[in-house]
Amino acid sequence: GNILTPRLNYKWTSTDKKNVMRLSFGNGYRVANVFTEDHAALTGARKVVFTEELKPERSWNGNLNYVCKFYPRRAGFIGLDASVFYTYFRNQIVPDFTSDANKIIYDNLDGHAISSGFSLNLDFNFLNGLKVIAGATAMNVYRMENGIRLPQLFAPPLSGTWTISYPLPKARLTFDYTGHLSSPMH
Repeated sequence: GNILTPRLNYKWTSTDKKNVMRLSFGNGYRVANVFTEDHAALTGARKVVFTEELKPERSWNGNLNYVCKFYPRRAGFIGLDASVFYTYFRNQIVPDFTSDANKIIYDNLDGHAISSGFSLNLDFNFLNGLKVIAGATAMNVYRMENGIRLPQLFAPPLSGTWTISYPLPKARLTFDYTGHLSSPMH
């Protein structure tokens, strides 16, 4: 049948096109496919158990994004991209890896879940070819079940990535150093 998932988007761009702000708010609907989305259900020796017929996940979310571009004479290009986000989930499908070491138990969350946070990405492109890209995300992800706040598994509160690239055009080579950092997580 028909599923209503309204969404409202707004974009503002400065006259010099160096600043862009986006605002997004809406409803989401998703029918999860456990076996294609959660490889742990297929790759381990655990028995997969469904305690109920899974209902589609529903969510309400909002996002505010700001992008700014700078063109310093001696630097080339500097880009800044910052976002604040919030999502409220109902019927979230939650795998239980901890109740029984021999099972993965799937059911819909009896409560709600929240995913909120902030991300910041910086992009430096220097005139000599050196490029530095770095980003960080701080998240607060949890679920409320039976009045108890529980952390989301495998969702680090802080994470970051970076890439440093330098080309040697005459040798047709580019040197890259890439990294990823995650804070401790459940």
